[in-house]
Amino acid sequence: MIQITLPDNSRREFPGPVSVAQVAQSIGPGLAKMTVAGKVDGKLVDASDVIDRDAKLQIITPKDDEGLEIIRHSTAHLVGHAVKQLYPTAKMVIGPVIEEGFYYDISYERPFTPEDMAAIEARMKELIAQDYDVVKKMTPRAEVIEVFKSRGEDYKLRLVEDMPDEQAMGLYYHQEYVDMCRGPHVPNTRFLKVFKLTKLAGAYWRGDAKNEQLQRVYGTAWADKKQLDQYIQRIEEAEKRDHRKLGKELDLFHIDEVAPGVVFWHPKGWAVWQAVEQYMRGIYRDTGYWEVKGPQILDKSLWEKTGHWQNYRDNMFTTESEKREYALKPMNCPGHVLIFKSDLRSYRDLPLRYGEFGQCHRNEPSGALHGIMRVRGFTQDDGHIFCTEDQILDECIAYTEQLQKVYADFGFTDILYKVATRPDNRVGSDELWDKAEHAVMEALRRSGVDFIISPGDGAFYGPKIEYTLKDALGRQWQCGTMQVDFNTAERLGGEYVTESSGRAHPVMLHRAIVGSLERFIGMLIEHHAGALPAWLAPVQVAVLNISEGQADYAASVAKTLQNQGLRVQLDLHNEKITYKIRKHSLQKLPYILVVGDKEKEAGAVAVRARGNQDLGAMSLESFKQRLDQDVADKR
Repeated sequence: MIQITLPDNSRREFPGPVSVAQVAQSIGPGLAKMTVAGKVDGKLVDASDVIDRDAKLQIITPKDDEGLEIIRHSTAHLVGHAVKQLYPTAKMVIGPVIEEGFYYDISYERPFTPEDMAAIEARMKELIAQDYDVVKKMTPRAEVIEVFKSRGEDYKLRLVEDMPDEQAMGLYYHQEYVDMCRGPHVPNTRFLKVFKLTKLAGAYWRGDAKNEQLQRVYGTAWADKKQLDQYIQRIEEAEKRDHRKLGKELDLFHIDEVAPGVVFWHPKGWAVWQAVEQYMRGIYRDTGYWEVKGPQILDKSLWEKTGHWQNYRDNMFTTESEKREYALKPMNCPGHVLIFKSDLRSYRDLPLRYGEFGQCHRNEPSGALHGIMRVRGFTQDDGHIFCTEDQILDECIAYTEQLQKVYADFGFTDILYKVATRPDNRVGSDELWDKAEHAVMEALRRSGVDFIISPGDGAFYGPKIEYTLKDALGRQWQCGTMQVDFNTAERLGGEYVTESSGRAHPVMLHRAIVGSLERFIGMLIEHHAGALPAWLAPVQVAVLNISEGQADYAASVAKTLQNQGLRVQLDLHNEKITYKIRKHSLQKLPYILVVGDKEKEAGAVAVRARGNQDLGAMSLESFKQRLDQDVADKR
């Protein structure tokens, strides 16, 4: 007899080996119909897989996260089925699951068009309507090779070559179409009804721009239509908030092919940049950081000491002068160590906190560039704390508090916390790692936040905390970090005089709150849909005259506000006032001041707030107090 233990600890006995689907059927036909897969002793398996021993079993349905992921993976295979029917000479590559969807990379002699994508989606719906079973066959390696040779699937053969130790592989049959996968997959196409293909893009084989280019078909799949509709609404809203679109509409920045991956900031965009930078500069000042500035070009020998030259050179921009090789810095850490070691430090100097708005360059692949979110030239609010082992905990606690305030001021209140612990390949003793891991976890506990642990995902030099923000659409952005580093200061010769007059290497804490200012400003634009709060808005107020007779008064109002430190735009164009109001409203300004003869005579202004709110007439002083309060409250 085989005993199956279910999640509620109830048990079912079977006279011999039994499949996951059969167990579900024994519980009830309703559950059997909903069974996508199973989890046997914690391992996901196909519904058709047989259990031949006593085991714990969880039935996986579309309501489970794992079930939804399986549906998405199976829908990617369905893309392959439809594509091969429509375009028989296409060669299938890979079709993995991604967040909220999937994609399939395909090699084809011409680029797919939107019409092709519509045809693929229509054929997929026809195939789903056939309600066919997806059949899994564990197949010997030699037979797998023959299957894909006979079908001319060159990329599948390359993938088989990448797995020399696999003697048998799972082949999944969608009628005449066959694909290779570890699985599991849905048992029938009836689970795949709620899907949509979303976009086409280019990709490279193995993600390397040196390799041949492929076609990528993106899609999404859900358990029910309501979820799909909500997703489509989120995507449509995300498109409206796209920082590239808003950056152009609001005249903030542009990217030009003469400098791919580097941003041209326009006056309004640079005003936002300065608002962010000056705010962060105040945070530095208020929390005991010394602002520093290191050179952008550093000799090859330094990067050899840090290990970057050996391991990261392809991502670095290099140059040569007088027979010496240099690199544009991809990060600021080595420069801060050199500043630390430029003088003899004492334990009394620690913790020593450096902050820098450090400009860095990384040679990112062109295909990975994305507006100002992913660039080649960027500036970090980079900071490094040189401290003793005993100071790690206090510094991590203070940093988390600092970070929470900053994010709240920028409008982000939902933060996810993750601790990445020691990897197999690491430096430093286990005792040091124990102390560092305890410090970062205890810091979060004392900060009163929940966190997850990501085992083995720490850097080779120490554990780290990752801080992830949720924006207005619920999207997650990994932003801040705190990394504990036992290694870099020692490799570059940084040391301090201990209390016993000996020498020791400081622990180096790498921290960034907003990270890349370019990326963070992109996040702010999308989070606020371009309607930045008054303290960040590139133009805080526009002053408009109704007719020529109020031009001088409007100019004096604008000048008064500018002299009080506000960012003001004066519009004296000879246009209808309704047109001017609409024009500036579309720029998402916090306030518009309209002055006509009545306002001029009363020494007042008519105030309109964002969202078409008419606040009526008020004195200039009253308006200034209102705006000052908005700025102070970070509203």
